[in-house]
Amino acid sequence: MPACPQSLLATLALAAWHLTLATLLALPACLVPSGPVLAGSLMGSSALRSTQAALASELARNAFGEPLVVRSQELARQAEGHAYAVLELPFPQVSAILADRAQWCELLMLHLNNKYCRTTDEEGTPRIELYVGKKQEQPVRSATRLRFVWMPAPARPDYVAVQMEAPDGPYDTRDYTLVAEAVPLDSQRTFLHFGYAFAYGRTSHFAIHLYLATIGRDKVGFSPQPGGPEGEPGYVGGMRGVVERNVMRYVLAIRSHATAATLPPGHRLEARLQAWFDATERYARQLHETDRDAYLKMKRNEFRRLSSPP
Repeated sequence: MPACPQSLLATLALAAWHLTLATLLALPACLVPSGPVLAGSLMGSSALRSTQAALASELARNAFGEPLVVRSQELARQAEGHAYAVLELPFPQVSAILADRAQWCELLMLHLNNKYCRTTDEEGTPRIELYVGKKQEQPVRSATRLRFVWMPAPARPDYVAVQMEAPDGPYDTRDYTLVAEAVPLDSQRTFLHFGYAFAYGRTSHFAIHLYLATIGRDKVGFSPQPGGPEGEPGYVGGMRGVVERNVMRYVLAIRSHATAATLPPGHRLEARLQAWFDATERYARQLHETDRDAYLKMKRNEFRRLSSPP
């Protein structure tokens, strides 16, 4: 195996949660992984309703102070995270967004690591191309492209679901999966499940855990665990922390995007950006990365360039 350069840790530091997307593309040739397949995780309408009932007490009383539950697990070179949330939004409003590829591109762009997004169709296969990168402004050409196959479920008045899969990633990382599904609870509330998963190989495992043991050692997720600083609660770290931060940012993006859907078109983007930043700052211990002005300036510029080819 070739020797890794001294700059490896600096390269890994570029993307805290997007290690498996943006950062891995920048890894040198000494880190060429392979990994097993991680299955998708759509639950279906009946199972989703059963999950909501099982989580009812935790949704009502938890450390978030809102109806939200986060779960994660790390297996052998696989990681996945799930968030379950009650949205104070009518189901038709949420369903119309989750079933629409173009709106998915818009809500994905709220995440500070996502630099560009577009929908494409290749030989009858609908896709979402997502370019991910740094938490600062950068040219699209220097970001990493992930090509997700778009797989929506048939539209129903009581259930909506979509699954996006990118079987191949940079340096043979693979099996990136995003899933979202929702059911109505009543006329004004919707129950949402969002899941994120990926697989990675032995050398990627080494690189990621090197990052998490050094530059990223203070980054945590949301699941409690013993051993926090004196007087403070402890939270899960490592790979589970990565996926938990990820699913939280996307649940907040879905909610921020959907909440602004009823505003006049010219006001929606700014409302979504402000709402997403405010929501993430509620969980600053896990999610704070930049200040408001820097985020808003970067995102306004990134949304502006969506009208041009990457």
